[in-house]
Amino acid sequence: MQTSKTFGFAVYVSAFKRQRPFLEKLKHQNAPVFTSLHMNEEVNDDYVKNVEEMCEWLHENGFWLMADVSPLTLERFEEDSLASLARRLHLNNLRIDFGFDLKELKREEMDVSFTYNASTLLNQESEEAEAFYMHNFYPRPETGLDELFFTSLNKRIRENSGQTLAFISGDEEKRGPLYEGLPTLETHRYLSPYAQCVDLLKRYGIDKVFLGDIKMSDFDLDLIMKFLEDGLIRLPVKLTEEQVSLYNERFTVRVDSPATLIRVQESRQYAQTGKRVEPDQTDERLKGSVTMDNERYKRYSGEVQVTKADYPEDERVNVVGRIDKKYHLLLDNLHNGDRFMFVPAD
Repeated sequence: MQTSKTFGFAVYVSAFKRQRPFLEKLKHQNAPVFTSLHMNEEVNDDYVKNVEEMCEWLHENGFWLMADVSPLTLERFEEDSLASLARRLHLNNLRIDFGFDLKELKREEMDVSFTYNASTLLNQESEEAEAFYMHNFYPRPETGLDELFFTSLNKRIRENSGQTLAFISGDEEKRGPLYEGLPTLETHRYLSPYAQCVDLLKRYGIDKVFLGDIKMSDFDLDLIMKFLEDGLIRLPVKLTEEQVSLYNERFTVRVDSPATLIRVQESRQYAQTGKRVEPDQTDERLKGSVTMDNERYKRYSGEVQVTKADYPEDERVNVVGRIDKKYHLLLDNLHNGDRFMFVPAD
């Protein structure tokens, strides 16, 4: 069983040709890929052949492949067992939902692991220890899971040493027929994929995150891969020309920062005697504002802060940048003592 945090993609046989250029960036990295083999809208005369070709390409290019299967899948592929289907399609994992006898499946000799439906866990008689549990994605707005229910399900899974998997929505090509995103959590639906992914990994401790939609931006993908590499939250922001030196520096949230304000520990170096910060753009400090105290704040001049709530304007505080609302979820995942970095917004 894989144990490290990973990010992967849902692939669809009907959209695979459009997804391939995007997937090229993650070849031979054992990146997880999820596909469903029982979506009726995907079935046509060439369905079986297209699925075989898709799975062969994914296997040859070093992806870890999980497939959602049903009894109808075996019928379509004219296979007698899930074991033979898994071998034929190079499947590393099978997501099992309704229609299978789990006890019978466990008796089959299979070099493949199972994933169970996490979102309907309460309908299952018992949980399988040390298994994968994947939450559903929800195409229709207002139907995604709420945070309390999501947390309670994940707690139950971890009590059995299970691993949790969930989906985020994309910011480029979204999957039809609704094109409203495919997240697990309803609160994530229209946010940045990067912010959603960090939230699932950091706040909720999800083990594997999947993009549910067809494509996402290269910008957000790059941020996700860097976060997986070093755990550093990067805040995309457009800073004023005078403060571009703040980009790409590692900063720390002061350990005594209040709940609604990020105080940048290292910013005291900007407050050295003789470094003058003149008053400029002393605007209202809405949530996501990057600010720098000016000379009117005396010895605090040069201190950098990021607001996690709305604050009024203050003639002693310059607003030197604003973080887009789609990234505000990142602020909620920055806690006292955490490291972070400002990066240029896309």
